[in-house]
Amino acid sequence: MNDFCADIGYGSMNKDGEQLCGDHVEIIQNDDACLAVLADGMGSGVKASILSTLTAKLLSTMLAENLQLEDCVETIALALPVCAERHVAYSTFTVIRILENEEAEIIQYDNPSVILLRRGEPFAFPRTERNIGGKRIYSSRLAVEENDIFIMMSDGCIHASEGESLDLKWDVPSITEFMEPFYDAGFTAKTLATILLDECYARYGGSPGNYPMPEESTSTLGSPGDDTTVCVVKIRKREPVNLLMGPPADRDDCGKMLSLFFSKEGRHIICGGTTSEIAAEYLGRKLIPHREIVDPEVPPISELEGVDLVTEGVVTMGKVLKYAQDYLQDNEKFKQWSYKRDGASLIARMLFEDATDIHFFIGKAVNPAHQITGMPIGFDVKMQVVQELEACLRQMGKRIRVSYF
Repeated sequence: MNDFCADIGYGSMNKDGEQLCGDHVEIIQNDDACLAVLADGMGSGVKASILSTLTAKLLSTMLAENLQLEDCVETIALALPVCAERHVAYSTFTVIRILENEEAEIIQYDNPSVILLRRGEPFAFPRTERNIGGKRIYSSRLAVEENDIFIMMSDGCIHASEGESLDLKWDVPSITEFMEPFYDAGFTAKTLATILLDECYARYGGSPGNYPMPEESTSTLGSPGDDTTVCVVKIRKREPVNLLMGPPADRDDCGKMLSLFFSKEGRHIICGGTTSEIAAEYLGRKLIPHREIVDPEVPPISELEGVDLVTEGVVTMGKVLKYAQDYLQDNEKFKQWSYKRDGASLIARMLFEDATDIHFFIGKAVNPAHQITGMPIGFDVKMQVVQELEACLRQMGKRIRVSYF
């Protein structure tokens, strides 16, 4: 067993004028295996959404239980509702399953071919053709390597062009060439998916990162001619990050809490003025506050030898939570936190992009300064921020542990 893990991220945009997306991504993930299914239902709108959702959920559930592929395909054929107009039930699908973080299994049916970038270049992997229930299905198995990037997509990606005529030069090889320069950038799977989705939207005539909501007029935004989905699986090594926030309820436990915190492998973040002062005293080192205000909404950071990042507490973490919530949606705020040097942006990069395993050390002491009448920050607010952020990070596929003191 190696120390690899799979980072999975995806994004979708609806066909112009549709309330629902006809593509669906389903992910099942645990410590030593993960499964991602991208399904594309026939047509668009409600019917396509039902077809793709059923296909993705059935496939992911059955494959996770190690059922034979033949049984899975036959079950889907029986389960999908038949269209009253076309008299068929149809959904394409792509499956990537990572087994024990060592081997990738790829199953493809009628979606654009999966792209694999390995060592910065496209990698052609072998595939076997099988006929199951009249469907031509391709399957592959190969050992994974660190930094492998698998890209699966619905046909809305290769159909991305403005107007009614297709851009025949925008195909899987062109998409591969477009994504190659991002291989060494260190981006997460979610960010890589967003980059390709942005490019597709731009080719549909829109402004990247500005996908229209269903109720918006698309006359000035761009008109996607098809549901478009990108799902990326990136193989990477595990990276632990430890985050300490707040003093313990019993001040006699400070030494115990800090001893445990600093004993953990990986990088260390401390959030909170009082907490950082206690840590400085414990380490016997000087806490150096920075005076520069990078973002007027985020208090300045500090510097403490032996700690990777020191920030203010609840206000900064509240901003991180907003970034996390957006990350799980359209990831539009990536343009803010991906380069800025304020505390919230620095934490966001460490938690969203760098970390795979995050250990929160949360002190339950009540800050007297926050109990002043009219103060918007209270103990309950701090706990709510921590719990909501924890939930967001779990949705990102992070392994989370929380210790309270």
